[in-house]
Amino acid sequence: MGTGKQYDEEFKKQAIKLAKEIGTKAAADELCIPKGTLGTWVQKARIGEIDTGAGSRTPGESFTIAQQLQAANKRIKELEKKNRELEELNEFLEEASAFFAANRRKSGKKNG
Repeated sequence: MGTGKQYDEEFKKQAIKLAKEIGTKAAADELCIPKGTLGTWVQKARIGEIDTGAGSRTPGESFTIAQQLQAANKRIKELEKKNRELEELNEFLEEASAFFAANRRKSGKKNG
């Protein structure tokens, strides 16, 4: 069961940097924190959930973040395109609905 101890963000950043330099187990031992806790922080830093600052990422991590950003930008463009298509379709349907409603009113007046 965890102790529930809270660590500030600066401590986490420094611990992650140390873990990258000397290894997670050695850093955890040196800082007297659970290896699992530090491992979680390192993992979060790797996926970008904890920002350790510029120059603290390995080339592989930077490449991964760049890939994620590229994929996110591609997805945003796809969603924006889909949104435009749906807005155009909605506008068309509103116009068609108004047209048929007006036609129906005209037909109702002729028959009534």
